[in-house]
Amino acid sequence: MTRRLARRLTITAVAVTLALATSLSAITPPKITFTDTKLSNGLRLIVAEDHVAPVYSIAVVYNVGSRDERKGRTGFAHLFEHMMFKGSENVGPGEHFYTIFSNGGTMNGTTNKERTLYFETMPANQLEAGMFLEADRMRSLAIVKENLDNQRQAVQEERRQGLDNQPYGRTNEAIDELAFDNPAYKHSVIGSMDDLTAASTQDVATFFQTYYAPNNAIIAVAGDVTVAAVRALARKYFESIPSQPAPPAVDISEAPQQGERRLSLDDPLARLPRLDVSYRIPPNLSPDDDAVDVMTLVLSGGRSSRFYESIVRQKQLAVAINAFAPDSRGPRLLRIVATPTPGKSIEDLEAAIDAEIERVKTGAIAGWEIDKARNTARRQMVGSLGQSLNRAVELAEYALMFDDPGRINARWGRLDALKADDVQRVAKQYLTRENRSVIVTRPGPAPKGGL
Repeated sequence: MTRRLARRLTITAVAVTLALATSLSAITPPKITFTDTKLSNGLRLIVAEDHVAPVYSIAVVYNVGSRDERKGRTGFAHLFEHMMFKGSENVGPGEHFYTIFSNGGTMNGTTNKERTLYFETMPANQLEAGMFLEADRMRSLAIVKENLDNQRQAVQEERRQGLDNQPYGRTNEAIDELAFDNPAYKHSVIGSMDDLTAASTQDVATFFQTYYAPNNAIIAVAGDVTVAAVRALARKYFESIPSQPAPPAVDISEAPQQGERRLSLDDPLARLPRLDVSYRIPPNLSPDDDAVDVMTLVLSGGRSSRFYESIVRQKQLAVAINAFAPDSRGPRLLRIVATPTPGKSIEDLEAAIDAEIERVKTGAIAGWEIDKARNTARRQMVGSLGQSLNRAVELAEYALMFDDPGRINARWGRLDALKADDVQRVAKQYLTRENRSVIVTRPGPAPKGGL
């Protein structure tokens, strides 16, 4: 490609970005209307009517994640996610799946450090079925040794496949172990083999009573429903479930990091080296949350981002580089993951990443970069809110994280207020060498006797 052609393409790309920014600035942001009430047993119920399509989604968020686990019982929240599909008083093993799928619906559950989420999307005429299924397992989960043993084995196999026998599996688990001192955030969501083996049916019963109570849950229903119908079914199926004492508060304190932390790993399953750089950043509850998001997009948001343009395309030091920041009410990381180009050194790659971060901290950030990051965040927001499931999940998680589901309508306006100065300020404050942890993973020889 000639320099003249490259220059023309760059000018064209900037022009398209500016035109897109102008068109997006004229868009009226979507507004989600909803009701937010509590039943007499403390269950929080959020309902968002939308009659565009004859479907609805239900999201049930329990305020329990791996951060709530105690030493010696790690992996419990995720194990329990599996247990919740093994039947209850009026729903036999497998009947939850059968009821959803036979009615043309979809369903699943997920666990992270902050919460456990269960969700279904079904035809609108099956609203009562979804409410009944979720209420029955909240009220009367079948906690028996057979179910525990079965799901313990399933989770242990999931760990083998997802971590122990995967390239970079040990790296992914070591990231939080290296970066955090707080025990609640230090360990992985899936937990250790020993802790999973040690779990007893009494442990499970105690965990269920403590965390799977209505006063520790949020239900959001979005789609082709009416508020009156959802509330009536909630009272019918959920309100008689007794509340429980509030679970113990989680210690989310984390002393400031005093210096860079580094770890080198040999991975016999890896075929290429990998560089992981993690910076401590404030929780999502921080006023800096939106500025951190935009900073991350400036660094790593698409092919015109700083990292891709400089490190991948121009210097060809990496075949892939990404930056992202998972949500958290407590200690949190901005993670950078990069795979060096074959024949290029990890040291040169790390130096190039450092140089781009310094440019963000000390150099000019073009207006089009902020506009592009802002519009990327808006596009993601609008695309997400187009589905009833995403609306239900976001409403429930905003209620959990911020005690304010109305934040679903506030992000568009908050992004308007962000400037280049905000991005540089958070970059200078958080992207420092003493505030980061670095893991270098290299392909290693297989242990004696094979894997």
